[in-house]
Amino acid sequence: MNKKVSILGSTGSIGTQALEVCEKHHMDIVALAAHSSIDMLEKQARKYSPQYVAVFSEDKYAELKERLADTAVTVLCGMEGLCKIAALEENDIVLNSVVGMVGLLPTLTAIKAGKDVALANKETLVAGGSLVMSLAEEKGVNIYPVDSEHSAIFQCLQGNDREQLHKVILTASGGPFYGYSYEQLKGVTKADALKHPNWDMGNKITIDSATLMNKGLEFIEAKWLFGLEPEQIEIVVHRQSVVHSAVEYNDYSIIAQLGVPDMKIPIQYALLYPDRMRCPTKPLSLTDYGTLTFGKPDIETFKCLGAAIEAIKRGGAYPCLINSANEEAVKAFLNDEISFIQIGEIVSSVLDKFAFSEIESYDDVIISDKIAREYVRKLI
Repeated sequence: MNKKVSILGSTGSIGTQALEVCEKHHMDIVALAAHSSIDMLEKQARKYSPQYVAVFSEDKYAELKERLADTAVTVLCGMEGLCKIAALEENDIVLNSVVGMVGLLPTLTAIKAGKDVALANKETLVAGGSLVMSLAEEKGVNIYPVDSEHSAIFQCLQGNDREQLHKVILTASGGPFYGYSYEQLKGVTKADALKHPNWDMGNKITIDSATLMNKGLEFIEAKWLFGLEPEQIEIVVHRQSVVHSAVEYNDYSIIAQLGVPDMKIPIQYALLYPDRMRCPTKPLSLTDYGTLTFGKPDIETFKCLGAAIEAIKRGGAYPCLINSANEEAVKAFLNDEISFIQIGEIVSSVLDKFAFSEIESYDDVIISDKIAREYVRKLI
């Protein structure tokens, strides 16, 4: 039986590569959802014939519905549309690759419906990790990580006793500004920040990689996905992006997962787990790379990373607060409202601005998200 998949964020980098994987392995596409890119969403709907498509931007709904009027596809919109797709009875697995906080409610909805989730939306676990993981345990639902780093850790844990894990080693490319001093960062431009050395990604995640916020978010995700203490997570800068992450066991033996820097490998592993099939990418040649290097991250210069680590150590709403502040700061940077270094300064300032509060419900996340965004907008 072919696996039935719904993809939230189908027009983005992860979504389009996921469709390539699904096509290669003859998976059935049940539903597709995008934020506002209705040109591509229409093409995908015509190519893959899903039962449903959803556009998050409600002002694009009427046009998309009209465009697809000659098809059997049901068109949905808004958060309601995303959640309906996430909970479809036909789904075997839901791939959530939307960007930002918008991904949390569809993830919770899919889990409540008893659907396995292939998770590429960082903010789901950063903002609501305790809610997501406790609900997944209650419902007996699997969360399969799609991030290359978390997929690597997940793969390195296979067949081993989880109790014998000592720590995980989360690798980071270091972004385009590795080795820069704080003074040097003051002069970087938006064009500079959008040039990632190894990965081809959307603008938001590319900026997060440049500030190292992306690695901070992954640090928080790793804590929730694998039930770790912050002290059990080590970040190592690995410029070649070949070692995607590693696991160290109690005997100090380290098992790593390697591969070319291509997201189709972790996407396919999440969708087809536990099967390993031919992937539509090229194999890794270690001799072509020749040398692999490893170094320590500079959390003093790259303030976002230090702020994220401190936030998860404190717990409660702090991870949600710094995530939402970062989203607003990155948006402002991409709109030429602030400089590159101000992103880190704004995110760090949240830790001193707000008192500790717990996250016990989805509403708590939404409130924390709102106050962090309002704080950043006032600052800007």
